[in-house]
Amino acid sequence: MHQAWEHLLFLHWRVEPEVVQRTLPAGLTVDTFDGSAWVGLVPFYMSRIRPSFLPPVPWISWFLELNVRTYACDERGRPGVWFYSLDCNRPPAVWLARTFFHLPYEHARMQAETNAGRTAYRSLRRGEAEPTEFAWREVGEPFEATPGTLEFYLAERYRLFAVTPQGRIRSGCVHHVPYPLRQVEVEKFDTQLLELNGFAAPHRPPDHACGSRGVEVEIFALGAAGE
Repeated sequence: MHQAWEHLLFLHWRVEPEVVQRTLPAGLTVDTFDGSAWVGLVPFYMSRIRPSFLPPVPWISWFLELNVRTYACDERGRPGVWFYSLDCNRPPAVWLARTFFHLPYEHARMQAETNAGRTAYRSLRRGEAEPTEFAWREVGEPFEATPGTLEFYLAERYRLFAVTPQGRIRSGCVHHVPYPLRQVEVEKFDTQLLELNGFAAPHRPPDHACGSRGVEVEIFALGAAGE
């Protein structure tokens, strides 16, 4: 699959590793940085999504996504992203992701607007009464994360994990150039989705925040975690 991830916000909180480990399926081990596990909220735009042999399709190839994630390693020690949920405003995309990629997509009504480096983002998950809202502004010049830094650990992830209904871990590779990251001023956020995924509300601002205008991405088929 080819796609672009655009106007991303990365918000992360430190969590005790044992708390995250209890949430992971058998076969995955929590990945830590500086002794902590990290749980993140990432709202962004999905653009120009298509299989490698087809062009983008109007409407269906553009949508919004908001994911709740942490970081884990498989039994071979390979690091990747574990998603707790992925809210999306395109029903066909939710069905395809759940059916063929075993990813926990959720239906949501979503709106976003980006203007002059500022993004306002709103998502209301189906069945919930209150929306989740974010607003942030990019500041400074773009930079690439240096290996060994927290920014690199949080953003430069090139593998994702999923689990089938039978409990088997699936692993898929992701390829893109390094993110052009930017510092951000976070004007609005909330942690409702962390709580919906079973985490205690942190009652504090994010322990780390950054953004990116985005990258072009290739996503490869999910296979057994040992492949």
